[in-house]
Amino acid sequence: MTRKERFAGIVGWFESNVPVAETELHYGNPYQLLVAVILSAQCTDRRVNMVTPPLYERFPTPQDLASATFDEVYPYVKSVSYPNSKATHLIAMAQKLLADFGGEVPSDIDALMSLPGVGRKTANVIASVVYDKPVIAVDTHVFRVSHRLGLSNGKTPLEVERDLERHIPEHLRARSHHWLILHGRYTCTARNPKCEKCGLTDWCQQYATEYRKTGL
Repeated sequence: MTRKERFAGIVGWFESNVPVAETELHYGNPYQLLVAVILSAQCTDRRVNMVTPPLYERFPTPQDLASATFDEVYPYVKSVSYPNSKATHLIAMAQKLLADFGGEVPSDIDALMSLPGVGRKTANVIASVVYDKPVIAVDTHVFRVSHRLGLSNGKTPLEVERDLERHIPEHLRARSHHWLILHGRYTCTARNPKCEKCGLTDWCQQYATEYRKTGL
């Protein structure tokens, strides 16, 4: 099977079986999503969704967050991973958002990455979810699933991102991130992948070479 055929089969299956795929983070506007994605680094969406409602209520705008102190923000984020650095990043992000972008979340990837706490993955999530940009954010789930399926052999998230964007049509890229992340979160899990429940085994490279031999 060629990589082109593998991509076509997998993307076709997702289009038919998962027509709606969206972020599981709760948010009401671009600013709130930016806060949530920063908090979600190495943390579950479930935990972030528990933390953000009171955080959004206390700091409803970038202006409110920018004028806050570390001691005011920390209690709201102390249950997420790396709360010290994330509290610091949130305040600095809001300050730069006001200083450089008038309080509006930018759509440009490089502009987003200039914000404290925002790396390429976070920037791509914002750009694709908020602005429907044809980019794919590669987190640990997307990285793992892409390798298992045989969609990429890239050694870095950027290499995987480029492989995916090279083979996935522009109009499907924003949705493809969610297809792959949700598949990795609930089916193609890091440990004990649920191959018996997976609809992608016909195209999965690792299933063909490893799991099938074990009788999974």
